[in-house]
Amino acid sequence: MRTTLGDIVSALGGEMAGDAGLAIERIAPLDAADDRSIAFLSNPRYRSQLEATAAAAVIVAPALKEAACARGAAIVTPDPYLYFARLTQWWAARARPGAAPGVHPSAVVDAGAVIGAGVHIGALAVVEAGAQIGEGAVIGPQCHIGRNARVGAGTRLAAQVVLGFDCSIGARGVVHSGVVIGADGFGFAPTREGYVKIEQLGAVRIGDDVEIGANTCIDRGALGDTVLEDGVKLDNLIQIAHNVHIGAHTAMAGCAAVAGSTRIGARCTVGGGAGILGHLEIVDDVHISAQSTVSHSIRRPGVYSGFFPLDDNRAWEKNAVTLRQLYQLRERVRTLEKRLAEGGQGEQEQTP
Repeated sequence: MRTTLGDIVSALGGEMAGDAGLAIERIAPLDAADDRSIAFLSNPRYRSQLEATAAAAVIVAPALKEAACARGAAIVTPDPYLYFARLTQWWAARARPGAAPGVHPSAVVDAGAVIGAGVHIGALAVVEAGAQIGEGAVIGPQCHIGRNARVGAGTRLAAQVVLGFDCSIGARGVVHSGVVIGADGFGFAPTREGYVKIEQLGAVRIGDDVEIGANTCIDRGALGDTVLEDGVKLDNLIQIAHNVHIGAHTAMAGCAAVAGSTRIGARCTVGGGAGILGHLEIVDDVHISAQSTVSHSIRRPGVYSGFFPLDDNRAWEKNAVTLRQLYQLRERVRTLEKRLAEGGQGEQEQTP
């Protein structure tokens, strides 16, 4: 794709410093940019790369305007990282061809399904009776849209996505390949002879502007619904169990897992590989570090971290209690050592 610095500023705003006709052909990182690239600098730690980059133009904050202009063209904006994100969206909309409206001849669409205007349904996709596909949605190849399922306007499902019976996703969503929405939750009643399945009678309700990474699984509820509110972002390979409720604009990194009936608040983040046990409550604005295990409810906003080695459960519980008191124990030891040191010094002073 080829554009100009002026075209970018006209579309996205910002203060332009340099030639509006400067040709831009790609977006690149500072250290790999050439004289046809636009790059960005949001972290002051990489300021040294600003001086060395060969980029045609650089997106910077006002504090770095002078340094950026000393080396060439620039776009000055209060939040360069946000500007970069919007630039990638603007760029992708022009560089990637959109899916043409229509139904592929090999797709199977039930006569009882409701298909909005401008919808694309790809090869070998299946749309069952009662399903509703909103205007401008894209249903990729080999997707399966179950009976009475609903896809919002402008939502894009990549290849091989499953949206189960009666489940729904709102507008402007992005669902990557291999995602399964609405599989049965893991519910069984134990007996001496084995396990008796508990039928999962709920569904999955997903809000607007949600993105779900490849091969992530979101289970339907046992009685009520599993819920993801507006703006939730899930990475690849995440497991969301039955009846989980995730608040608006919460984001989770790859391989995180949330057990059944846990409620997570709004604007939370969960690091990669973290595990959250079931039937817990996590309030808004909680940030959980990667590989942490959350075993109790979190009722105050903040950053939480924790990992504890596997052990016999009784020993683990005793050690966990001791670990929680470790800081106080350390302070007590320091106080005792200080008293002993002071006492020893006093004895030395009294020695003739």
